[in-house]
Amino acid sequence: MGNIGVVTDSHSGITKEQAAHEGVMVLPAPFFIGDDCFREGVDLTREEFFEKLRTGIKVTTSQPSPEELTGFWDEALEKYDQIIYIPISSGLSGSCMTAIMLAQDEAYEDRVFVVDNGRVSTPLHRSVLDAVELVNEGLSAAEIKLRLEQARDNMVIYIGFDSLDRLKAGGRINPSAALLGNLFGIKPILKFTTGLLDPFAKCRGMVKCRREMIAAMKNDLNTTFSEWYKKGEVHLVAASSASPEVTESWVKEIQEAFPDMDVMCDDLALAISCHIGEGGLGIGCSCKP
Repeated sequence: MGNIGVVTDSHSGITKEQAAHEGVMVLPAPFFIGDDCFREGVDLTREEFFEKLRTGIKVTTSQPSPEELTGFWDEALEKYDQIIYIPISSGLSGSCMTAIMLAQDEAYEDRVFVVDNGRVSTPLHRSVLDAVELVNEGLSAAEIKLRLEQARDNMVIYIGFDSLDRLKAGGRINPSAALLGNLFGIKPILKFTTGLLDPFAKCRGMVKCRREMIAAMKNDLNTTFSEWYKKGEVHLVAASSASPEVTESWVKEIQEAFPDMDVMCDDLALAISCHIGEGGLGIGCSCKP
């Protein structure tokens, strides 16, 4: 069957330390601050990123060039006979479809298996861990790709925004609505499912926003994901672009609401945080494939 490796991109929120511990490789996703290109974990710290974001400077995301991506694969294939590449959802970035196209090249045929299972942030991290577990169980690369993609719809994320500034910058709301929303403490919640990002609720204040997201998650576990929940096959996940103190209190609140479940929480990747803004919080789940 050969030696199979699992690789992903930095939209997963996997840190260098976690990658080393989990035995995976992570491709840093590029983004632009003004006219300058940065890569997470390479040439910009998290603290420096948010300092720049607070100034209101234009931040835009990009995708790795074909040369960067295939170079990353070539490096991985020096170590592994085959690799499973799990990038950000095709619903959020064109980089996934680029990867699928490049994997059809003769040099990568039957060697690179690109998974598009609609994940980003901690659910993407969870999929990487699922893939590692399936490799250890002895499944082939093709079987693992199939398992992960068959579980595509079995996930959800709720994202609460502390500020409307980044939504305004991204054109999702107009400037006057953002001004009024910030003035009256309106905190929107968006719902992400397999590539689709839709409005879910609006709350007055972040305390109510957090409660609303937890209530929505409880409802999903008892309805949409009840089959997996009853079997103990649901992974509860969280993410944050807030301070360490706020993140810690968020995880504690989730753990108190779901005492029978473990919570895996990651810092939101910088390429995601530039759309969410500082202070964003998320909760979601991903079912075992």
